[in-house]
Amino acid sequence: MHVSTHIEEHIIREAQAFFAHARPTHDWAHVLRVHALATHIGAVEGADEMVVSYAAYLHDVGRCQEEADPSLCHALCGAQIARDILRRCGLMPSCIEAVVHCVETHRFRGGLVPRTLEARVLYDADKLDAIGAIGVARAYAYAGEHNQRLVTPFEPDSYGGLGINHAEHSPVKEYYVKLSKLKDRMLTSEGRRMAMERDAFMQAFFHRLEMESRGEL
Repeated sequence: MHVSTHIEEHIIREAQAFFAHARPTHDWAHVLRVHALATHIGAVEGADEMVVSYAAYLHDVGRCQEEADPSLCHALCGAQIARDILRRCGLMPSCIEAVVHCVETHRFRGGLVPRTLEARVLYDADKLDAIGAIGVARAYAYAGEHNQRLVTPFEPDSYGGLGINHAEHSPVKEYYVKLSKLKDRMLTSEGRRMAMERDAFMQAFFHRLEMESRGEL
């Protein structure tokens, strides 16, 4: 199905309002990057253009609720918000549920599995914005937001899981425990191709960072 300009404009207006006080790591610019990536991947993979576009704009609308209450899952909160927005747009129930499924399954740590092509496209697009040059930039922006360390040991085996103790965390640890693994979690062929290129940049960056931090360059 093709995107309706009128409905898309309505979705953008409603979705953008949830990012009025967003931090740089998950702001409206992130949403627009994910939308561009999802649109590209969706076109290559043959996904439904409308479902992918609407889901990309709505995928993080629940993040403000999670930031206010960390016990909440922004993907699940966002799915309900997305459902309400799409109902007000008058979309068919089948389309609404297709978009909602994309939103509720896009999270890296989520327990729900993307079952549709459109959900896999959104999942990959969101992960791609966490790696490569933009991924490094976002990791350091997040570190600044939480007063994390600039550099921690370049020893992958010394790091545990994904739990974050901000006082001991750094973009280096984030790279080893999460970002370096994302290329292997892509769910579409085009997503995997793009992830390999971005991962290569990150490998080179953190290798250079390690050498500079030791005074070798």
